[in-house]
Amino acid sequence: MKALCWFGAGDVRVAQVPDPTILNPHDMIIRVTLAAICGSDLHLYDGYIPTMQAGDILGHETMGEVVAVGKAVTKHKVGDRVVIPFTISCGRCYFCEHGLWALCDNSNPNAGMAEEMYGQSGAGIYGYSHLMGGYAGGQAEYLRVPYADSDALKVPDHLSDEQVLFLSDIFPTGYMAAENCNIQPGDTVAVWGCGPVGQFAIKSAYLLGAERVIAVDRFADRLQRARDAGGAIPLNYEEVDSVVDALIEMTGGRGPDACIDAVGMEAHGSGLDGWYDKAMQQVRMQTDRPTALRQALQACRKGGTVSIPGVYGGIIDKVPVGAAFNKGLTLRMGQTHVQRYMQPLLQHIEQGDIDPSFIITHRLTLDDAPAGYRMFREKQDDCLKVVLRPQ
Repeated sequence: MKALCWFGAGDVRVAQVPDPTILNPHDMIIRVTLAAICGSDLHLYDGYIPTMQAGDILGHETMGEVVAVGKAVTKHKVGDRVVIPFTISCGRCYFCEHGLWALCDNSNPNAGMAEEMYGQSGAGIYGYSHLMGGYAGGQAEYLRVPYADSDALKVPDHLSDEQVLFLSDIFPTGYMAAENCNIQPGDTVAVWGCGPVGQFAIKSAYLLGAERVIAVDRFADRLQRARDAGGAIPLNYEEVDSVVDALIEMTGGRGPDACIDAVGMEAHGSGLDGWYDKAMQQVRMQTDRPTALRQALQACRKGGTVSIPGVYGGIIDKVPVGAAFNKGLTLRMGQTHVQRYMQPLLQHIEQGDIDPSFIITHRLTLDDAPAGYRMFREKQDDCLKVVLRPQ
Protein backbone atom coordinates (compact mmCIF):
# COMPACT_ATOMS: atom_id res chain seq x y z
CA MET A 1 0.00 0.00 0.00
CA LYS A 2 0.94 3.67 -0.19
CA ALA A 3 1.72 5.56 3.00
CA LEU A 4 3.27 8.86 4.04
CA CYS A 5 6.58 8.13 5.77
CA TRP A 6 9.00 10.21 7.83
CA PHE A 7 12.65 10.21 6.75
CA GLY A 8 14.01 13.12 8.78
CA ALA A 9 13.23 16.68 9.79
CA GLY A 10 11.46 18.36 6.87
CA ASP A 11 11.52 15.13 4.82
CA VAL A 12 8.25 13.22 4.43
CA ARG A 13 7.52 11.07 1.38
CA VAL A 14 4.86 8.78 -0.01
CA ALA A 15 6.28 5.26 -0.21
CA GLN A 16 5.16 1.70 -0.85
CA VAL A 17 5.01 -0.27 2.41
CA PRO A 18 3.58 -3.69 3.38
CA ASP A 19 -0.17 -3.87 3.99
CA PRO A 20 -1.12 -4.17 7.67
CA THR A 21 -2.34 -7.55 8.91
CA ILE A 22 -4.24 -8.90 11.91
CA LEU A 23 -1.63 -9.55 14.61
CA ASN A 24 -3.93 -10.07 17.59
CA PRO A 25 -7.51 -11.35 17.90
CA HIS A 26 -8.55 -7.88 19.13
CA ASP A 27 -7.24 -6.14 15.97
CA MET A 28 -9.11 -4.89 12.95
CA ILE A 29 -8.00 -3.37 9.65
CA ILE A 30 -9.65 -0.33 8.09
CA ARG A 31 -9.42 1.05 4.58
CA VAL A 32 -8.68 4.70 5.23
CA THR A 33 -11.22 6.99 3.56
CA LEU A 34 -10.07 10.28 5.10
CA ALA A 35 -7.11 11.40 7.19
CA ALA A 36 -5.77 14.77 8.25
CA ILE A 37 -2.52 16.55 8.99
CA CYS A 38 -2.51 17.64 12.63
CA GLY A 39 -0.65 20.58 14.11
CA SER A 40 1.20 18.14 16.37
CA ASP A 41 2.40 16.31 13.23
CA LEU A 42 4.44 19.43 12.55
CA HIS A 43 6.45 18.75 15.71
CA LEU A 44 7.54 15.49 14.02
CA TYR A 45 8.10 17.30 10.73
CA ASP A 46 10.29 19.88 12.46
CA GLY A 47 12.29 17.18 14.27
CA TYR A 48 11.34 18.04 17.85
CA ILE A 49 9.90 14.66 18.91
CA PRO A 50 12.61 12.07 19.70
CA THR A 51 12.76 8.36 18.71
CA MET A 52 11.41 8.76 15.18
CA GLN A 53 12.95 6.31 12.69
CA ALA A 54 13.30 6.58 8.92
CA GLY A 55 10.30 4.99 7.25
CA ASP A 56 7.84 5.50 10.12
CA ILE A 57 4.27 5.98 8.85
CA LEU A 58 2.70 9.23 10.00
CA GLY A 59 -0.82 10.27 10.92
CA HIS A 60 -3.21 10.02 13.86
CA GLU A 61 -6.43 11.65 12.61
CA THR A 62 -8.05 8.83 10.69
CA MET A 63 -11.32 7.21 9.71
CA GLY A 64 -12.36 4.54 7.25
CA GLU A 65 -14.22 1.35 6.45
CA VAL A 66 -13.61 -1.91 8.31
CA VAL A 67 -12.20 -4.56 5.94
CA ALA A 68 -11.06 -7.25 8.41
CA VAL A 69 -11.64 -8.08 12.07
CA GLY A 70 -9.91 -10.37 14.56
CA LYS A 71 -11.76 -13.26 16.20
CA ALA A 72 -12.15 -11.41 19.52
CA VAL A 73 -13.71 -8.25 18.04
CA THR A 74 -17.39 -8.07 18.97
CA LYS A 75 -18.47 -4.45 18.37
CA HIS A 76 -17.47 -4.00 14.74
CA LYS A 77 -17.91 -5.91 11.51
CA VAL A 78 -16.66 -5.68 7.94
CA GLY A 79 -18.30 -2.75 6.20
CA ASP A 80 -18.70 -0.54 9.29
CA ARG A 81 -17.67 3.09 8.90
CA VAL A 82 -15.58 4.14 11.88
CA VAL A 83 -13.56 7.01 13.34
CA ILE A 84 -10.35 6.05 15.16
CA PRO A 85 -9.21 7.98 18.29
CA PHE A 86 -5.57 9.02 18.17
CA THR A 87 -4.86 7.48 21.58
CA ILE A 88 -4.66 3.69 21.65
CA SER A 89 -6.33 2.32 24.77
CA CYS A 90 -7.00 -1.21 26.00
CA GLY A 91 -10.32 -0.43 27.68
CA ARG A 92 -9.57 -2.73 30.61
CA CYS A 93 -6.81 -1.22 32.76
CA TYR A 94 -7.35 1.01 35.81
CA PHE A 95 -6.95 4.21 33.80
CA CYS A 96 -9.28 3.22 30.95
CA GLU A 97 -11.92 2.05 33.42
CA HIS A 98 -11.72 5.45 35.13
CA GLY A 99 -12.10 7.40 31.88
CA LEU A 100 -8.42 8.34 31.67
CA TRP A 101 -8.00 6.73 28.27
CA ALA A 102 -4.87 8.65 27.27
CA LEU A 103 -3.07 7.17 30.29
CA CYS A 104 -3.69 3.53 29.34
CA ASP A 105 -1.26 1.16 31.05
CA ASN A 106 -1.19 -1.50 28.34
CA SER A 107 -1.06 0.08 24.88
CA ASN A 108 2.54 1.34 24.71
CA PRO A 109 4.89 -1.56 23.99
CA ASN A 110 7.82 0.84 24.46
CA ALA A 111 6.68 2.04 27.88
CA GLY A 112 10.24 1.82 29.18
CA MET A 113 11.32 4.66 26.88
CA ALA A 114 8.54 6.91 28.16
CA GLU A 115 9.25 5.97 31.76
CA GLU A 116 12.87 7.04 31.40
CA MET A 117 11.81 10.42 30.02
CA TYR A 118 8.60 11.15 31.93
CA GLY A 119 8.61 8.83 34.94
CA GLN A 120 5.57 6.91 33.67
CA SER A 121 4.14 6.04 30.27
CA GLY A 122 0.86 7.14 28.79
CA ALA A 123 -1.07 5.44 26.01
CA GLY A 124 0.34 4.55 22.63
CA ILE A 125 -0.38 6.97 19.79
CA TYR A 126 -0.68 6.25 16.08
CA GLY A 127 2.21 7.48 13.95
CA TYR A 128 3.85 9.47 16.71
CA SER A 129 7.33 8.09 17.41
CA HIS A 130 8.61 4.96 19.10
CA LEU A 131 8.41 6.78 22.43
CA MET A 132 4.64 6.50 21.96
CA GLY A 133 4.67 2.87 20.86
CA GLY A 134 6.05 2.87 17.32
CA TYR A 135 2.60 2.30 15.80
CA ALA A 136 2.05 2.83 12.09
CA GLY A 137 -0.06 5.91 11.44
CA GLY A 138 -3.16 6.53 9.39
CA GLN A 139 -1.88 8.74 6.57
CA ALA A 140 -1.97 5.61 4.47
CA GLU A 141 -4.33 3.46 2.46
CA TYR A 142 -4.91 1.01 5.34
CA LEU A 143 -4.48 1.03 9.13
CA ARG A 144 -4.30 -1.69 11.77
CA VAL A 145 -6.43 -0.82 14.81
CA PRO A 146 -5.45 -2.68 18.00
CA TYR A 147 -8.07 -2.93 20.77
CA ALA A 148 -10.74 -2.42 18.11
CA ASP A 149 -13.70 -2.73 20.47
CA SER A 150 -12.57 0.21 22.62
CA ASP A 151 -10.77 2.23 19.96
CA ALA A 152 -13.27 2.87 17.18
CA LEU A 153 -16.58 4.71 16.94
CA LYS A 154 -19.14 3.64 14.36
CA VAL A 155 -20.63 6.70 12.68
CA PRO A 156 -24.04 7.14 11.00
CA ASP A 157 -24.36 7.11 7.24
CA HIS A 158 -26.14 10.47 7.05
CA LEU A 159 -23.03 12.35 8.24
CA SER A 160 -20.16 12.93 5.82
CA ASP A 161 -16.56 11.90 6.45
CA GLU A 162 -15.59 15.55 6.81
CA GLN A 163 -18.22 16.12 9.51
CA VAL A 164 -17.01 13.27 11.73
CA LEU A 165 -13.26 12.91 11.03
CA PHE A 166 -12.21 15.38 13.70
CA LEU A 167 -13.81 13.28 16.43
CA SER A 168 -10.49 11.43 16.16
CA ASP A 169 -8.54 14.24 17.82
CA ILE A 170 -8.93 17.98 17.47
CA PHE A 171 -12.63 18.36 18.32
CA PRO A 172 -12.33 16.34 21.55
CA THR A 173 -9.00 18.05 22.26
CA GLY A 174 -10.50 21.52 21.98
CA TYR A 175 -13.55 20.45 23.96
CA MET A 176 -11.55 18.86 26.78
CA ALA A 177 -9.38 22.00 26.93
CA ALA A 178 -12.51 24.10 27.46
CA GLU A 179 -14.08 21.60 29.85
CA ASN A 180 -10.91 21.69 31.96
CA CYS A 181 -11.51 25.42 32.48
CA ASN A 182 -14.58 24.82 34.67
CA ILE A 183 -16.39 27.56 32.76
CA GLN A 184 -19.13 29.38 34.67
CA PRO A 185 -21.84 31.69 33.27
CA GLY A 186 -20.36 35.09 32.53
CA ASP A 187 -16.76 33.85 32.25
CA THR A 188 -14.22 35.27 29.85
CA VAL A 189 -11.83 32.73 28.31
CA ALA A 190 -8.63 33.62 26.45
CA VAL A 191 -7.31 31.15 23.86
CA TRP A 192 -3.72 31.32 22.63
CA GLY A 193 -3.42 29.96 19.08
CA CYS A 194 -6.12 30.04 16.40
CA GLY A 195 -5.02 26.84 14.71
CA PRO A 196 -7.42 23.89 14.52
CA VAL A 197 -7.37 23.01 18.24
CA GLY A 198 -7.72 26.67 19.20
CA GLN A 199 -10.71 27.06 16.88
CA PHE A 200 -12.43 24.08 18.48
CA ALA A 201 -11.54 25.34 21.96
CA ILE A 202 -13.27 28.63 21.11
CA LYS A 203 -16.39 26.85 19.85
CA SER A 204 -16.38 24.54 22.85
CA ALA A 205 -15.98 27.37 25.36
CA TYR A 206 -19.19 28.90 24.04
CA LEU A 207 -20.93 25.51 24.05
CA LEU A 208 -20.00 25.24 27.73
CA GLY A 209 -21.38 28.67 28.61
CA ALA A 210 -18.60 31.24 28.27
CA GLU A 211 -19.79 34.81 27.80
CA ARG A 212 -16.70 36.01 25.91
CA VAL A 213 -13.74 34.32 24.24
CA ILE A 214 -10.63 36.27 23.30
CA ALA A 215 -8.50 34.73 20.55
CA VAL A 216 -4.75 35.46 20.59
CA ASP A 217 -2.73 34.96 17.39
CA ARG A 218 -0.78 36.89 14.77
CA PHE A 219 -2.25 35.60 11.50
CA ALA A 220 -5.08 37.72 10.14
CA ASP A 221 -6.88 34.84 8.39
CA ARG A 222 -6.91 32.71 11.55
CA LEU A 223 -8.08 35.59 13.72
CA GLN A 224 -10.82 36.36 11.20
CA ARG A 225 -11.99 32.74 11.24
CA ALA A 226 -11.99 32.79 15.05
CA ARG A 227 -14.19 35.89 14.91
CA ASP A 228 -16.49 34.96 12.03
CA ALA A 229 -16.90 31.20 12.66
CA GLY A 230 -16.29 31.13 16.39
CA GLY A 231 -17.58 34.45 17.68
CA ALA A 232 -14.29 35.29 19.41
CA ILE A 233 -12.79 38.71 20.01
CA PRO A 234 -9.48 38.79 18.08
CA LEU A 235 -6.23 39.99 19.65
CA ASN A 236 -3.18 40.22 17.38
CA TYR A 237 -0.20 39.93 19.71
CA GLU A 238 2.07 41.71 17.24
CA GLU A 239 -0.11 44.82 17.45
CA VAL A 240 0.15 45.33 21.22
CA ASP A 241 3.10 46.09 23.48
CA SER A 242 2.07 43.40 25.96
CA VAL A 243 -0.46 40.59 25.52
CA VAL A 244 -0.78 40.30 29.29
CA ASP A 245 -1.53 44.02 29.72
CA ALA A 246 -3.99 43.97 26.82
CA LEU A 247 -5.92 41.03 28.29
CA ILE A 248 -6.05 42.57 31.74
CA GLU A 249 -7.37 45.81 30.23
CA MET A 250 -9.98 43.90 28.17
CA THR A 251 -11.26 42.24 31.36
CA GLY A 252 -11.60 45.34 33.52
CA GLY A 253 -8.30 44.86 35.30
CA ARG A 254 -9.02 41.34 36.54
CA GLY A 255 -7.66 39.05 33.81
CA PRO A 256 -9.43 36.23 31.97
CA ASP A 257 -11.23 33.70 34.16
CA ALA A 258 -9.52 30.91 32.22
CA CYS A 259 -6.68 30.72 29.73
CA ILE A 260 -6.10 27.99 27.13
CA ASP A 261 -2.65 27.39 25.64
CA ALA A 262 -3.51 25.74 22.33
CA VAL A 263 -0.01 26.42 20.93
CA GLY A 264 2.46 24.28 22.81
CA MET A 265 6.10 23.58 22.18
CA GLU A 266 6.69 25.66 19.05
CA ALA A 267 5.16 28.94 20.19
CA HIS A 268 6.26 32.10 18.42
CA GLY A 269 6.63 35.31 20.36
CA SER A 270 7.68 38.89 19.97
CA GLY A 271 10.15 40.81 22.08
CA LEU A 272 12.84 39.47 24.37
CA ASP A 273 10.89 36.41 25.54
CA GLY A 274 10.32 35.24 21.98
CA TRP A 275 13.96 35.60 20.98
CA TYR A 276 15.11 33.95 24.21
CA ASP A 277 12.90 30.89 23.71
CA LYS A 278 13.92 30.47 20.09
CA ALA A 279 17.61 30.70 20.91
CA MET A 280 17.36 28.31 23.85
CA GLN A 281 15.55 25.73 21.73
CA GLN A 282 17.98 26.00 18.83
CA VAL A 283 20.97 25.31 21.10
CA ARG A 284 18.99 22.51 22.82
CA MET A 285 19.12 24.13 26.25
CA GLN A 286 15.35 23.65 26.30
CA THR A 287 13.25 21.36 24.14
CA ASP A 288 10.12 23.54 23.92
CA ARG A 289 9.23 27.22 23.52
CA PRO A 290 6.84 28.17 26.35
CA THR A 291 6.02 31.73 25.21
CA ALA A 292 2.25 31.21 25.15
CA LEU A 293 2.22 29.29 28.42
CA ARG A 294 4.21 32.01 30.15
CA GLN A 295 1.73 34.66 29.02
CA ALA A 296 -1.26 32.55 30.03
CA LEU A 297 0.07 32.09 33.56
CA GLN A 298 0.75 35.81 33.89
CA ALA A 299 -2.57 36.97 32.42
CA CYS A 300 -5.01 34.58 34.12
CA ARG A 301 -7.00 36.12 36.96
CA LYS A 302 -6.41 35.13 40.55
CA GLY A 303 -8.01 31.79 41.31
CA GLY A 304 -8.46 31.05 37.61
CA THR A 305 -7.58 28.05 35.48
CA VAL A 306 -4.91 27.54 32.83
CA SER A 307 -5.70 24.67 30.47
CA ILE A 308 -2.94 23.25 28.26
CA PRO A 309 -3.94 21.17 25.24
CA GLY A 310 -0.88 22.31 23.27
CA VAL A 311 1.76 19.56 23.13
CA TYR A 312 4.88 19.89 25.25
CA GLY A 313 7.59 17.27 24.88
CA GLY A 314 10.32 17.93 27.39
CA ILE A 315 12.02 20.72 29.35
CA ILE A 316 11.12 24.42 29.41
CA ASP A 317 12.82 27.41 31.02
CA LYS A 318 11.71 30.51 32.91
CA VAL A 319 8.11 29.46 33.47
CA PRO A 320 6.61 31.72 36.17
CA VAL A 321 5.54 29.05 38.64
CA GLY A 322 5.60 31.75 41.32
CA ALA A 323 2.79 33.56 39.53
CA ALA A 324 0.75 30.36 39.37
CA PHE A 325 1.35 29.67 43.06
CA ASN A 326 0.71 33.15 44.40
CA LYS A 327 -2.41 33.64 42.28
CA GLY A 328 -3.78 30.23 43.29
CA LEU A 329 -4.14 29.04 39.70
CA THR A 330 -5.37 25.61 38.71
CA LEU A 331 -3.37 23.98 35.90
CA ARG A 332 -4.95 21.19 33.85
CA MET A 333 -3.27 19.52 30.91
CA GLY A 334 -2.51 16.28 29.10
CA GLN A 335 -3.24 14.16 26.08
CA THR A 336 -6.95 13.99 25.30
CA HIS A 337 -9.13 11.18 26.61
CA VAL A 338 -10.72 10.96 23.17
CA GLN A 339 -12.86 7.89 23.79
CA ARG A 340 -14.65 9.75 26.62
CA TYR A 341 -15.83 12.49 24.28
CA MET A 342 -16.51 10.84 20.93
CA GLN A 343 -20.14 9.84 21.49
CA PRO A 344 -21.26 13.06 23.25
CA LEU A 345 -19.63 15.22 20.59
CA LEU A 346 -21.14 13.09 17.82
CA GLN A 347 -24.51 14.02 19.34
CA HIS A 348 -23.63 17.72 19.10
CA ILE A 349 -22.87 17.20 15.40
CA GLU A 350 -26.11 15.32 14.80
CA GLN A 351 -28.11 18.00 16.62
CA GLY A 352 -26.60 20.70 14.41
CA ASP A 353 -24.80 22.47 17.27
CA ILE A 354 -21.56 22.37 15.27
CA ASP A 355 -20.30 21.24 11.88
CA PRO A 356 -16.59 20.46 12.41
CA SER A 357 -15.87 20.63 8.68
CA PHE A 358 -15.76 24.44 8.99
CA ILE A 359 -12.08 24.04 9.85
CA ILE A 360 -11.04 22.51 6.49
CA THR A 361 -9.20 24.78 4.08
CA HIS A 362 -7.41 22.28 1.80
CA ARG A 363 -8.37 18.88 0.39
CA LEU A 364 -5.53 16.82 -1.11
CA THR A 365 -4.72 13.29 -2.21
CA LEU A 366 -2.23 11.19 -0.27
CA ASP A 367 0.28 11.73 -3.09
CA ASP A 368 0.12 15.46 -2.38
CA ALA A 369 0.70 15.04 1.36
CA PRO A 370 4.35 16.22 1.35
CA ALA A 371 3.25 19.48 -0.26
CA GLY A 372 0.44 19.68 2.28
CA TYR A 373 2.92 19.44 5.15
CA ARG A 374 5.03 22.23 3.69
CA MET A 375 2.00 24.43 3.08
CA PHE A 376 0.64 23.85 6.58
CA ARG A 377 4.06 24.38 8.17
CA GLU A 378 4.62 27.68 6.33
CA LYS A 379 0.95 28.72 6.63
CA GLN A 380 0.80 29.32 2.90
CA ASP A 381 -2.46 30.06 1.09
CA ASP A 382 -4.20 30.69 4.46
CA CYS A 383 -3.81 26.98 5.21
CA LEU A 384 -5.53 25.99 8.45
CA LYS A 385 -6.47 22.32 8.03
CA VAL A 386 -5.48 19.77 5.39
CA VAL A 387 -7.45 16.57 4.82
CA LEU A 388 -6.14 13.70 2.72
CA ARG A 389 -8.05 11.11 0.67
CA PRO A 390 -5.73 8.09 0.30
CA GLN A 391 -7.91 6.11 -2.09
